[in-house]
Amino acid sequence: MDPRAPHFVGIGGAGMSGLAKIYATRGARVSGSDAKESGTVAALRALGARIGIGHDAANLPADADCVVVSSAIRPENPELVAARERGLPVLHRADALAALMAGRRAIAVAGTHGKTTTTSMLAVALSALGLDPSYAIGGDLKEPGSNARHGAGEIFVAEADESDRSFHKYAPEVAIVLNVELDHHANYASLDAVFESFETFVSRVAPGGTLVVDADHPGSAELAERVATRAGRGDLSIVTVGEAEGARYRIRSITPRGMSSEVLVEADGEEIALTVNVPGRHYAHNAVATLAAGAALGVPAAELAKALAEYTGVGRRLQLKGTARGVQVIDSYAHHPTEIAADLAAIREGAAGSRVLVVFQPHLFSRTQQLGTEMGEALAKADAALVLDIYPAREDPVPGVTSEIIIEAARAAGGDARPVHEMAAVPSLIAELAREGDLVLTMGAGDVTALGPEILDRLAGVETD
Repeated sequence: MDPRAPHFVGIGGAGMSGLAKIYATRGARVSGSDAKESGTVAALRALGARIGIGHDAANLPADADCVVVSSAIRPENPELVAARERGLPVLHRADALAALMAGRRAIAVAGTHGKTTTTSMLAVALSALGLDPSYAIGGDLKEPGSNARHGAGEIFVAEADESDRSFHKYAPEVAIVLNVELDHHANYASLDAVFESFETFVSRVAPGGTLVVDADHPGSAELAERVATRAGRGDLSIVTVGEAEGARYRIRSITPRGMSSEVLVEADGEEIALTVNVPGRHYAHNAVATLAAGAALGVPAAELAKALAEYTGVGRRLQLKGTARGVQVIDSYAHHPTEIAADLAAIREGAAGSRVLVVFQPHLFSRTQQLGTEMGEALAKADAALVLDIYPAREDPVPGVTSEIIIEAARAAGGDARPVHEMAAVPSLIAELAREGDLVLTMGAGDVTALGPEILDRLAGVETD
């Protein structure tokens, strides 16, 4: 369906707010609810959205023609209950996004890690070239509300979430798969189940479409092999990127330049140089995937490479929050062991000789239960790590699963890991630990991001509540 008066439960979330913004821009009568006020909620209200704070059946307007939810919304939510009582259609956010993409040339960006960054790079570069794309991203580019846009151009770039299999709803012209790993353990019992899910996603690529994969990542490379041998998809073009010999977009060199990198790529016999304004090899790989995806839609890779210089990062992806007393505070969304290790390596490479202090908040009991040891081993690469209690998000506690799993693993690997049970204690602890020239990373997918400004205030000698 094409909603004209959609009601979004949890409208302030990263994914939901972007959809609400696009629907509002297209002229729909948008309403919604969220747990608290935020800059994102304010930005949506400025577009005309009617938003209630707190979840209550009274938030659902009489003229709503559907209710949009994410997998995080529980069945007993009062607005969802009211919608069912009124016989209103209930759409998953993926269905709402699929409706927005209909009729556009869609690029869907998937992978266990790197989706938000790569989607953002495409959005920025295509916009810089004047192509006026539409896009829906899982993070803000610059300010609240910048995670989505309704453009007049024919291209729609979207982040494709595998966590709940909702990316099976899309039928893009181009699909990017950056990597494939076991994660989201509440929904996937094994790596084979993850591969099956990604294969389903790829099977929905439009006839004559393109699959872009990172050949350096074992999971995405295996996915490409599985897809190549599948009967009935001979029409699908598979384009590889990476440092591996034989990659069609082969990365010849990555040269760190502080908090950026200079990357040299060889593609179809042509050498292309580009600047990536975030540090780390994984971000360089993401940038090269954008070149391949854009080229699949007819955008010259060399032009995209120049336009990529406009990309300066996205919120929570190694985002510099500020400097105080000679100490830089950087925010990282990393919450999976691979992401933790990659961001720590990027920071080490870009700021050689600096001490790295991490404030880590584990995300989800199920993830910690399955990957806590690997998280600890990755955190051992920091000079010191303060480990907070687990951020539960949508999950109930699991007996015996605590942050101690991570702390013990980090210590066993030779790291300095310390438990902190109260977030309010973190700014003072960091102020005591940090010295001039250090880098502090607030790391995790939960509310640890809010600590950055408080740490900066405490470093500067400003008392905070």
